[in-house]
Amino acid sequence: MTTIGLTTRDVARELARRYSTMTHEELDVMESILIPMKFQKGEMILKEGEVSKDIYWVAKGLLRQYYYKNEKELTEYMATENTIVMSIESLFKEEPSKQNIQAVEPTILFALPKASLEREAVRNVNIQMLYRKILEESLIISQVHADMLRFESAQERYAKLVKRSPQLILRAPLVYIASYLQMTPETLSRVRTAALLGDKG
Repeated sequence: MTTIGLTTRDVARELARRYSTMTHEELDVMESILIPMKFQKGEMILKEGEVSKDIYWVAKGLLRQYYYKNEKELTEYMATENTIVMSIESLFKEEPSKQNIQAVEPTILFALPKASLEREAVRNVNIQMLYRKILEESLIISQVHADMLRFESAQERYAKLVKRSPQLILRAPLVYIASYLQMTPETLSRVRTAALLGDKG
């Protein structure tokens, strides 16, 4: 199947390039597992209370992962093209998700159903490696974000996000960026202004 010029074969190759070398037969298997999905801006990919069954590869668009606390939306993660997204606790505990995943822009994903991935990982060592590497990457991203919030100043958090994910800064609404960096929109505005003035200086 072709989506935005990308076929499931293209995505299988890209996943293999990033996470694990694969034989032609293993690429065939990956291609058969991948499910293209399309979402409009604002559409929900996963809602709180639903059980997550898939790992998502973002082919095009922008997603945010968020939860509610004291009736406020808190952004936990944002993802642009060529990024993996999942609700990891719901996926592995097979329990209702505490998180929501929403398309911030018109978005095209390729879903990797966990059940299919695990079935094939038992039979194919390279798919098992890919699965493990995806999980490792997800855990590292979570840890890096947690450490950033714990140990770094507002200025350092913003600078790190600009360096690591410039597309997010350009495309995501400021209110989501502020929430992701755990600061108020007013603080983010001040930090951005200071950063711009610093660059000009």
